[in-house]
Amino acid sequence: MKSKMIGRYIVTDPEICHGKPTFRGTRIMVWQVLEQAANGMSWEAIIEEWRGSITKEAIAEAVRLASQAFIEHAHEYTLELTTT
Repeated sequence: MKSKMIGRYIVTDPEICHGKPTFRGTRIMVWQVLEQAANGMSWEAIIEEWRGSITKEAIAEAVRLASQAFIEHAHEYTLELTTT
């Protein structure tokens, strides 16, 4: 398996972090940044936390791709509601 670009800033490479999506040129896994954003951390604080290794544009791409994946797969996470 070769490395693959998922977007402009996100890549998968079997030699880096077991092929999990990372930000290009880093070992920062995308899920880590998405989790920080989901927990309410500001994008500026996230960038500072990673010492400027990622940019606002990279975070925006990760959020956009995560949103797209959710929209396309939301039905897989739905539960039937029952009323009593």
